[in-house]
Amino acid sequence: MIELENVSKSYSGGVKAVDTINIEIRDGEVFGFIGPNGAGKTTAIKLITGILTPDSGSIRINGISISDSPIEAKKQFGFVPDSPDMFLRLKGIEYLNFIADIYGVSPAERTERIRSLSERFDILPALGDQIQSYSHGMRQKIVIIGVLLHEPSVWILDEPMTGLDPKSSFTLKEMMREHAGKGKTVFFSTHILEVAEKICDRVAVINKGRIIFVGTLNEMRDHFRENESLEKMFLEMTEDE
Repeated sequence: MIELENVSKSYSGGVKAVDTINIEIRDGEVFGFIGPNGAGKTTAIKLITGILTPDSGSIRINGISISDSPIEAKKQFGFVPDSPDMFLRLKGIEYLNFIADIYGVSPAERTERIRSLSERFDILPALGDQIQSYSHGMRQKIVIIGVLLHEPSVWILDEPMTGLDPKSSFTLKEMMREHAGKGKTVFFSTHILEVAEKICDRVAVINKGRIIFVGTLNEMRDHFRENESLEKMFLEMTEDE
C-alpha cells in the first residue's frame, strides 16, 4: 500500500510541481498514474520513492513513513525510473549481483531469480555484455529485472513500457497483473492510455500538479458519455483544466 496525504512540492519561482496530493494505492491493485507531459507525474514518483523531499504532507509505504524511516520504507518497494541509463560500464550480471547484494538476496535465491527473470525477458544470453552495449530496450529490461530481484511487495514504475519490444511489454503487463493478484501493489505512470485502460483497476489523472480524478474507469464514465474511451475522457479533463 502507498499513502500520500496532503503532499506538495514547489520548485524555484514558487511553481507547485505537486499540489496537495491525496492518494491511497491499495494492496491487490494495479494503479495507473496518467497526465500530460510536465503534469507532475515524475516529481510525485520521486517524492514517493524518497528521491525528493516534500515541502509538506506525509508519504507511507506499507505504513512506513518515507521521511521518518527511509531505509525501512525503501526496502518495501522496487522502483523503475524513467531512464535506464545507469551503471553502463558494468556487465549485466555484475549489475544484477550488485543490486542483489544491496538488498541482501542470498546467492542461491539470486541465481534462480536472475535465471528465471532473464529468460522471461529474453535477455539471458546478453548478461555477460556491458550494459553500455545494450539497446535502450535491453537496458530497460535489465533495470526491471534488478528491481524485481528482492521480490518487493510494492512496485513503483515510471513509464516502464518505454523502449520495450511488444513481447517484453506483454510480459511486464502480465507480471503486473500476477503481482496484484497476489494481494500486492503495482503503481505505474504511463502516457500510453491503452495500457492503462486494459490493465488498471484504478487510475489517477494529474494535471498542473493537482489530482483531478481518482477512481475506476466506470466511475470516470459516470461523468462522461457511456462507452467513452479513456483517451477521450483524459483529453476532455485536461483540456478543461
